[in-house]
Amino acid sequence: MRKWIVAAGIVGLAFCSGSAVAHEEAGGDQTVTGEVVDMACYLGHGAAGAAHRECAQKCISSGLPVGIKSADQLYLVIGNDHQPANKTLAPYAAKTVVAEGTVTEQNGVHLLALKKVTVK
Repeated sequence: MRKWIVAAGIVGLAFCSGSAVAHEEAGGDQTVTGEVVDMACYLGHGAAGAAHRECAQKCISSGLPVGIKSADQLYLVIGNDHQPANKTLAPYAAKTVVAEGTVTEQNGVHLLALKKVTVK
């Protein structure tokens, strides 16, 4: 439980700093393909995949940070105009999606401001 809380706090800090970056740096529109993960469980103990789907849906729906894990990168995902993307992505937990949006990066954290998502 403690690891989960620490992971959620770290992701929250990354989320806040990543949101500020979107204002400071011009990001580029990109398409990202990967698995929708709840960042707290994924960073806290590597939970991902179909076996974790129900938990991930619950965590994402409750407001914990949501991400997309591509083959080579982990993206923290927010909605367009810095709104939460949780409601949009919770139904896709543990599924592979194709996400379109603006990607920015600061200090190794990749932020995707989601514009469109479809299940692959």
